[in-house]
Amino acid sequence: MAVEIPPLVKPSRLRRRGGLWGECLAEFLGTLVLIAFGTGVVAVAVAALPGSGRTSGPTTFFISSGDWLLITWGWAMAVVFGVYVAGGVSGAHINPAVTLAFAVRRKFPWVKVVPYWISQVVGAFTGAALVYAVYHAAINTFDSAMKPPKVHGHTLASFSIFGTFPAPYFHGGYWGPLVDQIVGTALLVMLVVALIDTRNTAPQSNLGPLLIGFVVAAIGMSFGPNAGYAINPARDFGPRLFTYFEGWGSLALPGSLAGAFSDYWWIPIVGPLIGGVVGVLVYDLFISDVLHIRAQEAELPEVGRTRPEE
Repeated sequence: MAVEIPPLVKPSRLRRRGGLWGECLAEFLGTLVLIAFGTGVVAVAVAALPGSGRTSGPTTFFISSGDWLLITWGWAMAVVFGVYVAGGVSGAHINPAVTLAFAVRRKFPWVKVVPYWISQVVGAFTGAALVYAVYHAAINTFDSAMKPPKVHGHTLASFSIFGTFPAPYFHGGYWGPLVDQIVGTALLVMLVVALIDTRNTAPQSNLGPLLIGFVVAAIGMSFGPNAGYAINPARDFGPRLFTYFEGWGSLALPGSLAGAFSDYWWIPIVGPLIGGVVGVLVYDLFISDVLHIRAQEAELPEVGRTRPEE
């Protein structure tokens, strides 16, 4: 079917998209889809549902764990469809931490790392802008009804639609959120490389993206409240940059709220980049190396056995 679809662009102009440029376009669109659905579901929970009269008040949200489940499954589906959109062209990293981990341990060309990162951040910025264009009336109404503190009329709650911040029990410290992001992203990348490893029990029939979405849901349910489970530098920085220009000011960059936290912007960038490398190294040390040596043996042992029966 794909062969029968005529290109929109003349073949002479389309040819250059067959390489890195086409992969960057795919990363841009895949990340845009990720952020559009991901921040979109948070906009629904935080501003749109309360503003539409479907909750007990115009600022009433997160009244039960069901609200959190709505967000975790929304982000899971966002990942699924982002991967399905871009996977056939770029591999659908849609996450700088994944790109770095693949460069470190999966022979992804280092020359492509920065172009992928730029495409992912621009895609995330654009996805956030799209969500704001659709929900700006609900967001502005919500902020107007909320009590201070406010920055240029915007609140931390409305910023949470787009960016992440640490829970109050960290008391503004860096180490807790940083460790949280390292652990969360390490689990993400470890499970991603497990799911795509055909030597292991990789899913068949193109179900990989769905299972990766389940991974994101599991991380959100198990580790989300600490710091909003960014686990993706582009996912946080792209929308954060958009909200800075749109009026959230210091809440976005440098990521500060008086008496709560300060200069937080770098945590969802550095933590996931470290965590991604940790995740792929852990998988390779404990699983991939074992699969490699077994593949070199003439007779593979039964699962659970250390050597073939004699």
